[in-house]
Amino acid sequence: MATGRSWTKALFGGIWAAINFIRRFVLNVIFFVILIGIIVAIMSEDKAPTVKQDSALVLNLKGNLVIQQEAVDPVEEFMQEALDEGDDNPEVLLQDLLFVIANAKDDPRIKTLVLQLDGMGSAGLDKLRQVGEALDDFKASGKTIYAIGDNYSQNQYYLASHADHLYMNPMGWMLLEGYGRYPMYFKSMLEKLKVTTHVFKVGTFKSAIEPFIRDDMSDAARQANEAWLSALWQQYKQDIATARHMDLTNFDEKLESFMPKFADASGDFALYAQQNGWVDALKSREDIRAELSELVGSDDSDRGYRHITYKRYLNVIKGPDIPVPANDTSKVAIVVAKGSILNGTQKPGSIGGDSTARLLRDARMDSKVKAVVLYVDSPGGSAFASEIIRQEIEQLKLAGKPVVAMMSTYAASGGYWISASADEIWASPSTITGSIGIFGMFMTYENTLDYVGIHTDGLGTTDFAGISATRPLDPRFGDILQKGIEKGYDQFISLVAKERHMSKEDVDKIAQGRVWIGATAQQLGLVDHLGELDDAVAAAAKLANLDNFETKYIEPKLSDKQKLMKKIFGQANSLIGKAQFADSDSQFISLLKTLVKEFDTVTKLNDPKGVYAFCLACEI
Repeated sequence: MATGRSWTKALFGGIWAAINFIRRFVLNVIFFVILIGIIVAIMSEDKAPTVKQDSALVLNLKGNLVIQQEAVDPVEEFMQEALDEGDDNPEVLLQDLLFVIANAKDDPRIKTLVLQLDGMGSAGLDKLRQVGEALDDFKASGKTIYAIGDNYSQNQYYLASHADHLYMNPMGWMLLEGYGRYPMYFKSMLEKLKVTTHVFKVGTFKSAIEPFIRDDMSDAARQANEAWLSALWQQYKQDIATARHMDLTNFDEKLESFMPKFADASGDFALYAQQNGWVDALKSREDIRAELSELVGSDDSDRGYRHITYKRYLNVIKGPDIPVPANDTSKVAIVVAKGSILNGTQKPGSIGGDSTARLLRDARMDSKVKAVVLYVDSPGGSAFASEIIRQEIEQLKLAGKPVVAMMSTYAASGGYWISASADEIWASPSTITGSIGIFGMFMTYENTLDYVGIHTDGLGTTDFAGISATRPLDPRFGDILQKGIEKGYDQFISLVAKERHMSKEDVDKIAQGRVWIGATAQQLGLVDHLGELDDAVAAAAKLANLDNFETKYIEPKLSDKQKLMKKIFGQANSLIGKAQFADSDSQFISLLKTLVKEFDTVTKLNDPKGVYAFCLACEI
């Protein structure tokens, strides 16, 4: 027995020694990472990036184009940069990109702009249009723009179409596939898992819950989706046709029209793109390198010509975060509401009922702020959280500060709810909005548990006790939930009717969960004006009778510790400058990620009453 105890003691002693070694090792690694970050930050002034005369500014964009970046831990970001690892979800801030292009236009050191867009991901048409306008403004200075790429996605091509010289690799390819909405449907899977789905909704076109109760798209959803997707595609085609000086009929939407042209190009996608006028020339990387070297001069970099990349140029012109001296100039505050609307406090990249309302309250309490623009990019979410945010907008108006809602790519369902009480609503022509409807949904697993031999039983003092996902739903309680949903829908259309000066009957006709694009929404009276953020800011200033004003983004306040960490690792990141775009996953892994994302979109919603104003069908 003593021998056994000794053996056991030795075993667990060895395990603890290993754990203790790993613990010390990890802590030491973290310590040295922080130490390196501090040293790099201290030495940053001597190693700051510079712009050489007659340089090409390379817009090598990596990630999705957004109006607000998701919160990223500065230590994690530093480690990704230092280890040359790509971010799982890289993002490019629209405001930064527009600032870079505008600055480069007047920067005598920048001779030309090079669009290298291979790493650019998703982007709403409203965002692409703003960047396209900035590129056209850059060309007005007399400077040229080159677009170079091995391939072009539809979003990438939108920006590339604004270039003076649009080149593609002879082995490259591109195909303008149009817009589509092909969600996954899980009804049969849930039935096989013996999951019972309980749905409560109002709205003929409220299709957010269809994937959980159907195996295909309903006729009503198909009708609504076809209308707004077709309108959006028409806007895309018109913009491209204008930029490339081509006819609207030059878009091969049918295989019957595409196949003869493709055959003439001998099955070569690159040659098809050139013959069809999509690109100006097919050039190898060496051909492009030689042309740009002749224009701006050569250097010993990988690109072979004198240049500065997007991130490094942004660091040059923005510099470190320096507190801006306070002044007495009146402010038009911008509060960004981007992402799904969730209850409580959320990090940037999601909208929190409490956290976004707090930002609006900060604007209300700031005596320098005279007007507010709510910049919305959201498909909706929690009805409760939406109402908390809207109530804070009412308080701003009562304080004498006008509010203008500016709708970005999405402002649908809950995104429209939080916009409804604004003094004016602005939208891009391509904004996806409307989806005025309500739903509730949850699943019970009594049959699933029964199948594996697990059962729930007991008693309660009332009929309400014991309601859970492990027991069947009493139909009478289901009736109660449905009445609550109907009440929520009535509140929604009553709110819209009051704020938009319409009758409830008229609102109901264009509500029912149906999606509209901005141009149509304006015709229906859901939107006041079409434009972009600058137009909304000017409108807010006009409502506040401001002739001289500055804009100010209202952002979450950082603690002293967070500011220090951000400064240390932010400066270190700007010097590393090696962020890479993540390698593409296999198709199977990508499919699994899509499946998880589809489920996660709904399961992360956290309304306290389980009532949602959410437009799942808005994603394309």
